[in-house]
Amino acid sequence: MIKYTRFFLTLLFAVSAFAAYSQSTATSSSPYSRYGLGITAPQLMPQNLGMGGIAVATNQIGLFSNINVINPASYGAIRLTTFDVGLYSNISTLSQTGSASQSNSNFRLSHLAFAVPVSKKSALSFGLLPYSERGYNYKQSINKFGGNASPADTNVTNYTYSGDGGLSKAYLGYGFGIGKNLLIGANVSYIFGNLKDISTTEIPGLYGTINSRIEESTSIGGLNYDYGVQYAIPVTDTKRITLGYSGSIGSKIGSQSSFIVSQYLNDANGNQQVAIDSVINKTDPKGKLVLPHMNRFGISFQSDGKFLVGADYSMGKWSDLSISGVNQGLQDSRTINVGGSYTPNINTIRNYLATVDYRLGAIYDETYMNINNTKVKRIAATVGLGLPLRPGNTSIYKINISAEVGKRGSLVNGLVKENYINLHLGFTLNDKWFTRYKFD
Repeated sequence: MIKYTRFFLTLLFAVSAFAAYSQSTATSSSPYSRYGLGITAPQLMPQNLGMGGIAVATNQIGLFSNINVINPASYGAIRLTTFDVGLYSNISTLSQTGSASQSNSNFRLSHLAFAVPVSKKSALSFGLLPYSERGYNYKQSINKFGGNASPADTNVTNYTYSGDGGLSKAYLGYGFGIGKNLLIGANVSYIFGNLKDISTTEIPGLYGTINSRIEESTSIGGLNYDYGVQYAIPVTDTKRITLGYSGSIGSKIGSQSSFIVSQYLNDANGNQQVAIDSVINKTDPKGKLVLPHMNRFGISFQSDGKFLVGADYSMGKWSDLSISGVNQGLQDSRTINVGGSYTPNINTIRNYLATVDYRLGAIYDETYMNINNTKVKRIAATVGLGLPLRPGNTSIYKINISAEVGKRGSLVNGLVKENYINLHLGFTLNDKWFTRYKFD
């Protein structure tokens, strides 16, 4: 009876968090989130993020059942009911030639996921994760005659750009094993959310000048499909090489955009007043958003309970991204992830530090952005820890921590360099909630 009470209390908490999370807006401070659908989220748990984001050819990590949404074939290796919930924090510093640096920080719930074994070789998984995030706010002051100018100069025009919102991914997946070495799986996902962009044009030096404001909002919602396969090649009884592939179909999902152009005045202190007129206020007919087709390849070498090393290569067909028939002008992305995990002695009871998972990795990402004829790249290093907690009679607990220290963009050709630290904290529970026991 106790195990079922614990399950329903956890489920109640999860549903409450799920509802709160799905209502929240994205938390990002990157000017690069203006492009495409925003900064895409990794859709991974901290245990994978600490290893540089390798996931395509991983399933069990450190003898734990882990939820790996990137490759749903991995669900076929889940042997215990698994619950994973986590938090995310971001600290970033933005730099641009000729401008002062700007620091920002964000915090949110990062993921909520369940997996339940259906048989000895299959499991069902469902949950909610971020798909993309939009959040930026920056200003450009341009002197039409060139050179420097004071804020009161009537030759200066201020252009302000801001945006917020994001997309979430609610998924349901199933993975199963065929024979001893082959795993196959698929996800059905509902991707939904809102993206908003606002731009204003002001002449601050002329009191009483009519300024303009443009607001564009896009509501998005529809189904997308992921699929994957993993094949294990035994080396010894406890060591194996795993090959993996996963992909996402370039689905067409629903979208609808609204467009408002308004005019307003500033007071003598430069504060924006209530709009005096709406020049344009229209809502476009419902259209389609074409998502990119994704292909991911991975390889890993693992010694059960001791170490895991691996590498992934991913390609995204972002040049196909279009909203309501308008191509977004992006380029295809390419990402390399490498990393691994090491556990000194998973079975010892006298040395806690020897039971900890120590993780390390690196990321090289050619993003889908090309600005001012310059490719926007992301380079990062990752570290992580898997901290086991004292197990119960039927339960195993672990706290997973990861940190990603990286750089996005550069200072050349007028770009912004973004130095950032991403922190993830996750709680993983493995339990025999649905196992029949001889004694309860």
